[in-house]
Amino acid sequence: MMNRTLSLTAWLGLAAMMVVPLTVAQDKAKKPGTYDPTAVAMAEIATLKVGKLDWPQWGGSSGRNNTPQGVNIPITWDIDSGKNIKWQSKLGSQTYGNPVAANGKIYVGTNNGGGHIKRYPATVDLGCMLCFDASNGKLLWQHSNPKLTTGRVHDWPLQGICDSPYVDGKRVWYVTSRGTVACLDTEGFHDGKNNGPFTSEPNENKDEADVIWSFDMMKELGVSQHNMCSCSVTCAGEVLFVNTSNGVSFEHLGIPAPKAASFIAMDRNTGKVLWTDRSPATAILHGQWSSPTYGVFGGQPQVIFAGGDGWVYSFDPKGDGKGAAKLLWRFDANPKDAKWILGGRGTRNNIIATPVVYDGLVYVAVGQDPEHGEGMGHLWAIDPTKRGDTSPTKAYDKDGKEIPFEKRRRLQNVIAKEKETIKPNPNHADIWHYGQDTEEEYNATDFEQQMHRSCGTVAIKKDLLYIADFSGLFHCLDAKTGKPHWTYDMFAASWASPLIVEDKVYIGDEDGDVAIFPLTADPKKALKDVNGELEPALGVINMGNSVYSTPIVANNVLYIANKSTLFAIKAPAK
Repeated sequence: MMNRTLSLTAWLGLAAMMVVPLTVAQDKAKKPGTYDPTAVAMAEIATLKVGKLDWPQWGGSSGRNNTPQGVNIPITWDIDSGKNIKWQSKLGSQTYGNPVAANGKIYVGTNNGGGHIKRYPATVDLGCMLCFDASNGKLLWQHSNPKLTTGRVHDWPLQGICDSPYVDGKRVWYVTSRGTVACLDTEGFHDGKNNGPFTSEPNENKDEADVIWSFDMMKELGVSQHNMCSCSVTCAGEVLFVNTSNGVSFEHLGIPAPKAASFIAMDRNTGKVLWTDRSPATAILHGQWSSPTYGVFGGQPQVIFAGGDGWVYSFDPKGDGKGAAKLLWRFDANPKDAKWILGGRGTRNNIIATPVVYDGLVYVAVGQDPEHGEGMGHLWAIDPTKRGDTSPTKAYDKDGKEIPFEKRRRLQNVIAKEKETIKPNPNHADIWHYGQDTEEEYNATDFEQQMHRSCGTVAIKKDLLYIADFSGLFHCLDAKTGKPHWTYDMFAASWASPLIVEDKVYIGDEDGDVAIFPLTADPKKALKDVNGELEPALGVINMGNSVYSTPIVANNVLYIANKSTLFAIKAPAK
C-alpha cells in the first residue's frame, strides 16, 4: 500500500517547486481588453517538456480555455473523399474523451470496441487510453482497464475512458474508469525498458502500456464512484489535482462513502497523496465528473474544483500542511430553493463542466448527466479574489438564523413551506449570471433565450464567450457582462465544448455535425440565411456519427473524434 500522505517537511519542499512560472501568466490583464488566452496558454506550455504548439491536457493549459495557436486551420474537409484528411484512426465503439497532443503523440480515451490488441479482442469490455503517432495515426500502445466486478454502479458498461490525460515530458497521467490514477511512460515499451517503480505488467508487448505507478482511490481512500470515475487531471508544478468521482449509491438514494475524499492533491512523481477534501460529503447529488482548474489571482495560486453538490470550491494548492485542504472560497451555483428530483425532473444541478479562467475571473455552467434529459441551467462569472462563502445568496431558517454550510440539505436547501428564507449575500462574488432566476421565469421564456443544463465548458477569446447547452443551443455572450449576443439552435444535443482558433469557432453535436462560426459578436456575421434557415456562416460538416468530444488544434492540425474514429485534419500548405 502506498503512503497516504507526505511528511510536512517533504511537502514544504515540494510546495516550493510549485507553479512559479505561471504566477504572472494566469493573472488579470493590466490593461482592459488586452488579455490573450492563447498567449497565456502557450506561455504555460513553454514551461513543460512538450512541443511549443502542443496541446498537452484538456483545455491545453491549467486555465482550461480551449483557445490554441494555429494557422491555416481548415473550415472544409470531407471524411468520404478524404479532402483535407491527413489520416484517420479507429477508436472504440463509444468515445467521449477529448484528445490531447504532446511530443508527436495523440492520446484519446475510449472503450475496447476497436479490438486493437490481441490480448483483448473487441468483445471484451475495457476502458482504454490509446496513444497514436501524430504523423500517421498508427497506434503505438493501449492502456487497458478491465471492468470492475461490481458492475454499472461503479463502472458502466461500454463507456470506456471519458476523460483526457495530462502529458509532460515522458510521463502521462490520467484517471481510469475503475477509479485509479495512473502514471504511464509515454514511450510504452518501444524504448525497450520496463520503467518503474511498477514493473509487474502482465507482458511487455509494444502495443501495451508501461505503467510507472497507479493509485486505487476506491481502495486507498474509500471512494465509491457513481457509474464511473472520470476526471481530466491538471498539474501545478509537481502537484497533480484529481476529482475522485465519489458519488451516490446505485439506487440514487444516498451516499455510500460520505467521508471519502472528493478532491485530492498528489505528488505526480510518486502518487503519494498530499492533501484531501470531502466538502461535498452528504450533499452529493449524483456523480462528480468535473475536472480541476488552476489559476493565480492577485498573486494567490488557486486550484478550483466543481463539486457534485453544485458548489464551486477554491483551495490553496499547498493545502494546510497537515494533509487537509485549505479553503479559500466556495460558491453555490444553484438557487437556494432549487430542488433535486430523481431522473432530472428538478431544478437543482450538479456540475460536470470544467471551470475556466479568463482575465481574472472564473466561468462555469451547471448541468446533469445527459441521461437525465433537458432542464433549467445557469452560467456564472465568479470573482475569485473574495474569501469564504461567496454565493449570491444565503439561506436562513424559520428563526432567521443562517443555515450553516455543514447543515445544508442535499435535495433542497431552502423550503418556503417551513418558513425558511433567502437573503442576498453581502460577500457575493458573482459578477454576472446568465439564465433564469426561477423555474417560473424559465418556463415563461422563449426556448432560444433560455440557458439550459450543460455538460460543456466555456471557451473565451476577445471577450467573447461561447458555450453549448444540452438542449442544443450554442450561445455567444459578452464575457465581461454576460450580455447575450446571439444563439444558434443545432437541433441536436451537444455534450461538447467549443474550440476557438484563428478567429474561428468550432462545436460538435450528437448528430455528428461540426458547426463553424467566425469569432464575432455580430449575429449577421456569425450566421447566414440558407433557404430561410439560419446556419453557421462558415458552414456545417458532418463527421459520420456523433461528436461527443471537443475538437482541438496542435501543431496546426485539427483533431476531431467522432464516436468511433479519430480524424487528423490539415489543409495543404499555402
